[in-house]
Amino acid sequence: MAGFDAHEVRRLRTEEQLSVREIRARTGLGRHRVQELLRGVPAPERTRRPRAKDDLRAEAVALRSTGHPVPEIARRLGVSRSTAYLWVRHIPLERDPEEGPESRRQHARTMAEARWAAHRRARDEAQGEVHAVAAQLVGQLDERDLLLIGAAVYWCEGTKSKPWRRDDHVQFVNSDPGLHSLFLRFLEVCGVDRAVPTYRVSIHETADPDAAAEWWAAELGLPRERFRRATLKKHNPTTVRRNTGDEYRGCLVINVPRSRELYWRIEGMIAELFRSAAERTFVG
Repeated sequence: MAGFDAHEVRRLRTEEQLSVREIRARTGLGRHRVQELLRGVPAPERTRRPRAKDDLRAEAVALRSTGHPVPEIARRLGVSRSTAYLWVRHIPLERDPEEGPESRRQHARTMAEARWAAHRRARDEAQGEVHAVAAQLVGQLDERDLLLIGAAVYWCEGTKSKPWRRDDHVQFVNSDPGLHSLFLRFLEVCGVDRAVPTYRVSIHETADPDAAAEWWAAELGLPRERFRRATLKKHNPTTVRRNTGDEYRGCLVINVPRSRELYWRIEGMIAELFRSAAERTFVG
């Protein structure tokens, strides 16, 4: 009987294309028995219900084949990541070996920027408030202020006479136009007009010395004809240079001719500043 049941059930499936429900009604057999006898026999097309997500699955496969990651596929198709992964896990994601590390670095930078954005805004606001309070302390500089500041600036950044090399003339070198502005105002208070010194750009040989000289002259209001030939710094391949690009203008060298007496005045002011500061250190 079992053999007959199996033959008949398979015939009903393959020849008459009946569903399990219809075979059960024809033979009187239970669901599990019919399914057991039909093991390995495909269901007829007419009994298969179309899957609602077949189109989404096909689209997921297409997206994966063009290099899209699972999270993006899930977002585009409006399904969970686990569902998207089950649909495309048989397709490995091929990444450009050159783009992979850079893409990860860029992602890390983006995430770090997002995390620190609020902190930076708060820091910048606090910094701006401190700057405003500090700026109010400065006020209007008088001649005495400019003399003391100029002497201190020069003693930090200017050339100085040494016991083993007497060189009592004023030469100031720096890359900061703000310091140069202070020093030039100091010279004016000392009676040295901006047309008196000579100026020279000291710059790396890969840069444009003429363009740098034009910039310094315009920035500080200096006579261009007082500029001398630039000093070029030779390239050292072992040095990692960060002062490059359009913003790099080298250093400006200011030489004041016949400035021995001016140098002595600077020495005198600095000596008294040092003495006065040392005295105040020990007061009460």
